Amino acid sequence: MDIKHTDTGNKGRFYYEVDGVEKGLMTYSHAGADKIIIDHTEVDPSLKGQGIGYRLVEASVNYAREQQIKILPLCPFAAAVFKKRTEYSDVLF
Repeated sequence: MDIKHTDTGNKGRFYYEVDGVEKGLMTYSHAGADKIIIDHTEVDPSLKGQGIGYRLVEASVNYAREQQIKILPLCPFAAAVFKKRTEYSDVLF
């Protein structure tokens, strides 16, 4: 599964495509140089139960570790994932 990432400097997104059509999306905003705020996660209902949302959060965690930044998950889904996955606590703001 290939999760893609774009970042404009102020905002960014992790997304998943099927045949060139975006089917999963997680958006974030930069809050200074050391933090991002996850504000939205959405997965197409046709992919429900396949773990796409978890993979989007996992991609953000990997990004945060690479960039040595923290994540503030305001999105209810992302916040729930951070509560379940204690191994992500190192990047939690």
